[in-house]
Amino acid sequence: MTSMRSVRSAARSAAGSGLKAVAAAADLVRPPAPGVTVLIYHRVGRRAAVEMDLDPAVFDAQMAELAASGRVVDLDAALGMLDGSGARPAFDPVVVTFDDGTADFADVAVPILERHGVPALMYLATGFLDDGTAVPFDGTPLSWAAARDALTSGVVTYGSHTHTHALLDRLPAPEATDELDRSIDRIATETGTAPRHFAYPKAVPGSRAAERVVRSSFVSAALAGNGTNRAANVDLHRLRRTPVRRSDSAAVFAARARGGMRLEGSLRSTATVFRFRRSSV
Repeated sequence: MTSMRSVRSAARSAAGSGLKAVAAAADLVRPPAPGVTVLIYHRVGRRAAVEMDLDPAVFDAQMAELAASGRVVDLDAALGMLDGSGARPAFDPVVVTFDDGTADFADVAVPILERHGVPALMYLATGFLDDGTAVPFDGTPLSWAAARDALTSGVVTYGSHTHTHALLDRLPAPEATDELDRSIDRIATETGTAPRHFAYPKAVPGSRAAERVVRSSFVSAALAGNGTNRAANVDLHRLRRTPVRRSDSAAVFAARARGGMRLEGSLRSTATVFRFRRSSV
């Protein structure tokens, strides 16, 4: 007999496929605007039955595709293109980012990134590394030793994802400040370089007080939302990022890398904020 969990999983998969089809059709009507596309990854290894955990072979193929396109840049270069302080690109750049800090980043993803020469920014939730506690969905945390080893690849930089993966829409200003300061301090102490960039956990925007702290502490901050970041109207502290999912076909990934699937991103972002607005961290 089919379990209720299997039924729910199949229903979510069908709903997700339908949403992707609608979003792809919307791209035909309204093609992506020129700009910087920032991709979000979480895990590579297919060790957990979740959309965020990609098959290594699929990730390898995606990195090969991005490398061959000649469009991949690191986030600092991309921001320079957006704010006018860097060279104007002759192409639409793509930036690769990761969230949380699980062991597969160093064990599986970094060798692939290094082989293809693709730079990546990992936003670390430093409490996982300090305490060795499991990342949600049974993720094994990255160790600080492995994090330092990954830096020797020459393709890795680190940003902040708070200390305890706290949602910043519900913390008083002193606690939000402590979350960010602890993360900055731990990354600087363990890697020798303070993080310049931040990503909001669960892509939930912070309170006004928390956002002020974020803006004063980091060069950029990222949310979600799919689509491109455009030089004409970008807020560097509200960058759009596009999640890459296990169920994405090659065509869907190509659309994401072009800055497409914006309708999907808008609907998912709205649902995420609603889902976590009243939840506990």
